[in-house]
Amino acid sequence: MLTSSVTSKGQVTIPAELRAKLGIQPGDRVGFLEENGRIVLQRQETAISSVFGMIKAKRGVSQEEMDAAVAAGWKRRARP
Repeated sequence: MLTSSVTSKGQVTIPAELRAKLGIQPGDRVGFLEENGRIVLQRQETAISSVFGMIKAKRGVSQEEMDAAVAAGWKRRARP
């Protein structure tokens, strides 16, 4: 069993072994469930809608520019 201490602010460090096993990275969200007197920690998936609007474009692009960028990407992926 891995252990960790609770700080005076109620913070707990998740052991590195568990973070690696569960794929928990800095900034990820975790959830807590109480089940029969135990606390269960779960990695929370980030919904794409939760990050919508976080990145601001410096300038807009036209539909033609987007189409050209997509075509160029497909062309790079289609290399023999």
